[in-house]
Amino acid sequence: MVVLLLGGGRCAGPPSVADEARRGTGRLGTVTTSSVGPSASQIRRWRRYLAEERAEAALYRELAMRRHGEERDILLQLAEAEGRHAAHWEDLLGVNIGLPLRPSLASRMLTFMARRFNGVVVLTLAQRAESRSAYAEDEHATPTMAADERIHEEVVRSLAARGRQRMSGSFRAAVFGMNDGLVSNLALVLGVGAAGVDTVAILLAGMAGLLAGALSMGAGEYVSIRSQRELLAASSPSPTANEALPGLDVDANELALVYRARGMPAHEADAHAEDVLARLDFAGDHEADDHEEIGSAWSAALSSFLLFSMGAIIPVLPYLVGMTGMAAVVVSAALVGLALVITGSIVGLLSGAPPALRALRQLAIGWGAAAATYALGLLFNSGA
Repeated sequence: MVVLLLGGGRCAGPPSVADEARRGTGRLGTVTTSSVGPSASQIRRWRRYLAEERAEAALYRELAMRRHGEERDILLQLAEAEGRHAAHWEDLLGVNIGLPLRPSLASRMLTFMARRFNGVVVLTLAQRAESRSAYAEDEHATPTMAADERIHEEVVRSLAARGRQRMSGSFRAAVFGMNDGLVSNLALVLGVGAAGVDTVAILLAGMAGLLAGALSMGAGEYVSIRSQRELLAASSPSPTANEALPGLDVDANELALVYRARGMPAHEADAHAEDVLARLDFAGDHEADDHEEIGSAWSAALSSFLLFSMGAIIPVLPYLVGMTGMAAVVVSAALVGLALVITGSIVGLLSGAPPALRALRQLAIGWGAAAATYALGLLFNSGA
């Protein structure tokens, strides 16, 4: 491996990343170098990489400031890793480093959001940014750096998953409520309108659909989550079971049956029960399965009711302002389409999926359902 001409001498001391890279055994792995100085395009690319690494390090430090405990430590270690990557490009650039280069607009926006928000959206966007790393195809990035970026994506994905779990109950109800309100009432309004009825009848149908759907969604969410919580509570260990420990027959060891009933093999159940009895501490107090956060029944019901109502009112708006005929149909479908694109994009962002694809999927489903009922209304109208 020949020397990469970076210009300028270096004082004696520990070898830098670039020094070690020239020998093929750098701290971050092996890179390919050239016998001539870096080209202008290489310098531009390295400076862009440097700016992005500095921005990612700043992003993780900003996120860490708003967290505590293990999550804070994980984010600070990610920032430290991005700092090592930045040092690699600094060493390769040498005297060509020039003035600090601004990171991309997306990176600046992400850092801006991290300074003001602490939500799962920021982590999800950071996850997508990590997934777009070009280090695996760049000969001047080491294999270690490329592997780091792939692992960083999984680390951020796991952190984002914690946030998704904490917000899963009410958020799920809110998104589904909004989407159902948009699609169901658009289909209802267009179907009734295509049948040839007047504007008053369309308005009555739309408002009746709004109220009936919102009440149905709210009641359904309340019953669903309430029932789920009751089922989980019935499956959880009794908090008073530890009171029976002092009276158990140590030789018969009835406690082992508890662990066997939970799926533990017999020999492990016996050993674990003996250990628990020796400490007179019922393991169920702290070994019960952590169930997924499902949210409050009232919170989910209220979110579903309000979001369904917000979605269901949108298709009715053109008729409320006096529009009629095809103009009202087009405006109603356009407004609902815009709302579907927004909700689909949000779902995509929070799930880590491409937001554009999720938006198009929502749009296709909503417009497809509305087109079917509109065609059915036209059929009834023509047969009347």
